[in-house]
Formats: sequence, structure tokens, C-alpha cells
Amino acid sequence: MAVQFTRLGKEIVMAVKAGGGDPNTNSRLRTAVQNAKAVNMPKDRVEAAIKRASSRDEKDYDELVYEGYAQHGVAILVETATDNTNRTVANVRSYFTKYGGTLGKTGSLDFVFARKSVFRFDPGERDLEELEFELIDAGLEDLFVEADEEGNDVAVIHTAFEDFGKMQKTLEEMGIEVKSAKLERIPLSTTAVTEEQAADVLKIVDRLEEDDDVQAVYHNMAE
Repeated sequence: MAVQFTRLGKEIVMAVKAGGGDPNTNSRLRTAVQNAKAVNMPKDRVEAAIKRASSRDEKDYDELVYEGYAQHGVAILVETATDNTNRTVANVRSYFTKYGGTLGKTGSLDFVFARKSVFRFDPGERDLEELEFELIDAGLEDLFVEADEEGNDVAVIHTAFEDFGKMQKTLEEMGIEVKSAKLERIPLSTTAVTEEQAADVLKIVDRLEEDDDVQAVYHNMAE
């Protein structure tokens, strides 16, 4: 949870730096605050991050993406936000090397992952088939239900990367309270592995996720 709060705090800082400290006029900040609430990040911590980001002394972060392969041909994509790119690339490269992977060139995994806008909300008693028709003009590509960590139903919406703002605005106008709204990397193809091979891959995934500069790690390992 502490790592998650740190990442969300960093996202809040980047959002404020990019568009100001008012969530009403800064959609990226509004989304970051929304995601923070979804994981019960304390309100005072959210407000402190916004206040800190508004200070001229607060450092800026560069958003960088690293791509490569873990063992057994599993593709790995790493999103980072850093104030020291030399440190970050050195760390990411060392994790790939230590766990038998290889770091590739930017764009080398464009055919493996698609960047999608992903929204999650409580479906309640809402008719999802009817909702699908209502959201087509907002860029809806897919709408389905999955279980969260507690086993509760969560409705999931996928749209194109460029339709994030349009879908977010539409959901707000419809009064749908979104639990989370993110830009995620969805694998277009998956790689089948055994349980033993999956354990090898998860070693590098876990190590990457422990790094303070890493915001998200994606892989195409089949479930």
C-alpha cells in the first residue's frame, strides 16, 4: 500500500505540474485524485501532494517507458516516472540482466501491447447492454464485468487511448461514479508458460515493481 500511495502521489504531482492544482479544470488531476480515493489514500496526503506540487521547489519527473523480454519469451513493458533518468535506466537494465531477461529498444513491443483507456465502476443494477449503446459515441470498444480482489463484480470499460477524455466526461455527465480511470497496456497476444516458468518471470516483475521510479509493469504472460 505504501508503494501504491507513493506512485499515486507522484501522479498527482505530475498532473499538477502539467495542468494546475484545481481538479475542476485539470482532468488529469481529477483522475489522479479519483484513483487515490479508490485505494483509500488519506485525504490529507492527497492535499499535501497537490500543495507540494504547486511549489516551485518541487522536482519535475520525466515519464519514460522501457521494453524488453523476461525469460521464456514473455514481453515486459515498464512505465517509469523519474527525476534521474540515468539511475532509472541503470536499475531497470540491471533487473533484466539479473533475472535472465533482455532490455530492448523503444517501440520494439508496439505489436505486443496496445495502450487503452480503462475505466472501472460498480455496475450495481445498471443494464450494461443498454449502457453499451449509450457509450458508443464516447468511443466504447468493450464493456465487461470482472471480479475484484474481494470477489465483487466490477464493470470494466475499454476505449482507445485518445478517447480517454471523451469517455471520462461522458461517464461524469451520466452520474457514473468511476472507481478508477487509467491508461493501461493491454496485451494483443499472450505467451503460454508453465507454473515453473511463470515463477521465473514473476521474479523480474516483482523486482521492477519494488523500484520507486516504476509506475507500472505489464507483461503478456498467459494466465
